[in-house]
Amino acid sequence: MSEFGLSQIGVIRSPYKEKFAVPRQPGLVPDGTGELHLLAPYNQPEAVRGLDAFSHIWLLFIFNQTMGQGWHPTVRPPRLGGNSRIGVFATRSTFRPNAIGMSLVALNAVRIFKAEVVLELGSLDLVDGTPVVDIKPYLPYAESIPSARAGFAQQIPAADMGVDFSLGAAARIEALAPRYPHLRRFISDVLAQDPRPAYRKTHGGEQTYAVRLMEFNIRWRVTGNIAEVIAIEDAAAMNSPPPAVG
Repeated sequence: MSEFGLSQIGVIRSPYKEKFAVPRQPGLVPDGTGELHLLAPYNQPEAVRGLDAFSHIWLLFIFNQTMGQGWHPTVRPPRLGGNSRIGVFATRSTFRPNAIGMSLVALNAVRIFKAEVVLELGSLDLVDGTPVVDIKPYLPYAESIPSARAGFAQQIPAADMGVDFSLGAAARIEALAPRYPHLRRFISDVLAQDPRPAYRKTHGGEQTYAVRLMEFNIRWRVTGNIAEVIAIEDAAAMNSPPPAVG
């Protein structure tokens, strides 16, 4: 068996500060945009020459937060309720023999200033600090196949969790609106995807959760099919990005 080495070419900056609540695919949360910052020696303007002619790009990245847990031959996809096992190669699970992921994202702009090369990205499904190992332009004629079958994930997942805000959370949103005009919509779109583990969704009674989004710690409780945001706290003390993996 052969082994291959990979070099990190860049690091993701995104509003998702932890794996919990990250959308399961890009494009599901429109306000959840981010950036790819290229690292030396790959932060050369010549390396991205012509890339801005493409509307979308493939990002190949490392599942750095779960790679230490090894791989599993079968996994339980959330789209199947977390109960049915299926082969890892029939899923996009993080628990793979090689911790490599791929994500198709919109490329909004290429920003170059001195030694800084930044790709401004559209809606993404990557945790802040994710190491990127390659970029490839998306080719619609070769990679868009409307008649393709997608097994258990043929349709976009339903975002049918209702989202409400407590009086305190709503007041906090209003106070933050001048700086974060789309914060309410962003939080609502994230929670509407119902990021809870599948096994939690079958538990009755009220449940409380928390997740770091942007510079905030969002607390919400779930009752039935309603997620109520009960607090939006500053998370400055916890806001150091995860270390990049070289």
